[in-house]
Amino acid sequence: MKRWLMVLPLVVFLVVVALLCRGLYLDQSYLPSAIIGKKLPDFSLKTVQGNQTITQTDLLGKPALVNVWATWCTSCRAEHLVLNKLAENGVVIYGINYKDNNVEALKWLTEFHDPYQLDIRDEDGTLCLDFGVYGAPETFFIDAKGVIRDKYIGVINEVVWREQLVAKYQSLVDEATP
Repeated sequence: MKRWLMVLPLVVFLVVVALLCRGLYLDQSYLPSAIIGKKLPDFSLKTVQGNQTITQTDLLGKPALVNVWATWCTSCRAEHLVLNKLAENGVVIYGINYKDNNVEALKWLTEFHDPYQLDIRDEDGTLCLDFGVYGAPETFFIDAKGVIRDKYIGVINEVVWREQLVAKYQSLVDEATP
């Protein structure tokens, strides 16, 4: 009986190590989200470009990407180039500027161009909290009725778009086409 008690800490240690090692190989771009399958959260916020107030109803009518970004996010800079190309090719993208200084956000959009059809100013982060955002960049896929259908965490580059995301977006477009 005493030998078993001596081995118990070793067994517990090995179980913890095994769980930590397993975590190293999980897909970090996927985190479960309670908002998938639900309508866009209610909000009434100003745009980055001015004082126009927009609500969730302004995002209805077309399938779209809702991209969470910030000027303090270094990964967002690399992603922004790809978002501009997607927008040029007709992909509808709405932006949520997350916990950012609006003057800096305006400079960013002037310098790096603006791929967003609407860009929401979420200075205190409440909208992103309602979306369940972990950080920037994150991108949500919404259908024409405003239902959040999927989410991608991390930088969207050309390979990620081509191999993982374009089919998801295209299926939303196909669903919306009569």
